[in-house]
Amino acid sequence: MEQSLFVNWVNRFFKPLVAKVVEKVNGTKVPVTYLFKEMLTKEYSPTLKWSSLSADYTNVAADVVAMDSSLPLKKRDAISKADGDIPKLGMKLQLNERTMTDLGILARTGGQESQLVQKLFADTPKCINGVYEVLELMFLQGLSSGVTLIEDDNVGAGIRIDYGYKSENKFGTSGAVWSTSATATPLTDIELVLEKARQNGDVITTVMMDTFAFNNFKKTTEVKEAYAGFLGIPIGSGSILPTPTFSQINEFVSSEYGFRIRTVNRTIKTEKNGTRTNITPWAEGAVVFLTSENVGTLTWGRLAEMDHPAKQVSYAVADDYILVSKYHKTDPLAEFTSSQALALPVINNVDSIYLLDSKTVQA
Repeated sequence: MEQSLFVNWVNRFFKPLVAKVVEKVNGTKVPVTYLFKEMLTKEYSPTLKWSSLSADYTNVAADVVAMDSSLPLKKRDAISKADGDIPKLGMKLQLNERTMTDLGILARTGGQESQLVQKLFADTPKCINGVYEVLELMFLQGLSSGVTLIEDDNVGAGIRIDYGYKSENKFGTSGAVWSTSATATPLTDIELVLEKARQNGDVITTVMMDTFAFNNFKKTTEVKEAYAGFLGIPIGSGSILPTPTFSQINEFVSSEYGFRIRTVNRTIKTEKNGTRTNITPWAEGAVVFLTSENVGTLTWGRLAEMDHPAKQVSYAVADDYILVSKYHKTDPLAEFTSSQALALPVINNVDSIYLLDSKTVQA
């Protein structure tokens, strides 16, 4: 690796540009927003380990004892833990020899600095957002299923993270699957989950589902009839029941059940061996019940290269944990931009997360 061939511009613009990319993402000034940033709290791990803790907290009544009597010993709550190493994430993009020639022409031509800077740093936001994209993929997979699996293209292996969702908190439909609009009973299914949560001392405030599950949900006869009843519309033989909108559904479930629905409609593009693939990370038909929208941490560690930088490489740090590098190589001549990070979305308090699969009938 050698110093960037355009080091004067790198010294002037690289770090401010990296800071601007993070500011735009955090301020939701870009077309794509990231739920992992909204629903996770950033947490530094000096040991490069992640840990998900959950405790079965149960409030029991105190005993009434006579004066001068000893207090009876109560059973302690069970604490479970999932942990492991924080994986390394990263990507690299290059400006090829033809592009480098064009940049050289711009550098020698007066009044072209704006165009040169635009071309030279075009890969910088892509490398930063690439890390955000894989973190979002992992988070949505994990939240909707309890497990995330990310392939390691370098060695053909993969990183599997199991957050330890409780089997007793996983449900299927009580009757027909939600796509069977005439006979499905999604409100009944939801009520069973809410009752389980109530028995555990949990109050559900948010229900998240993908647009596949929501579109099936709102079209069912049970939901249409319940919403009509909520509005005071008489239901009789041959009645034509309108399909409620998203805002109307939320008004109804908030009044009747005390939670709000959030829908997830996210596609993430991955690339392997030059072939790009669209992935929908949320498990299709999964409905997740939450007591809080702060569901865990974005656990990150410090990269070794942060403490041992190469003298010939220009560096900038994005969002505390993403190290962005700029340098060039010869034979053939190319300018590289790379990003790397040690980070992982970690879901906590899984005892209070409930999962309903709207595509599977519960045995």
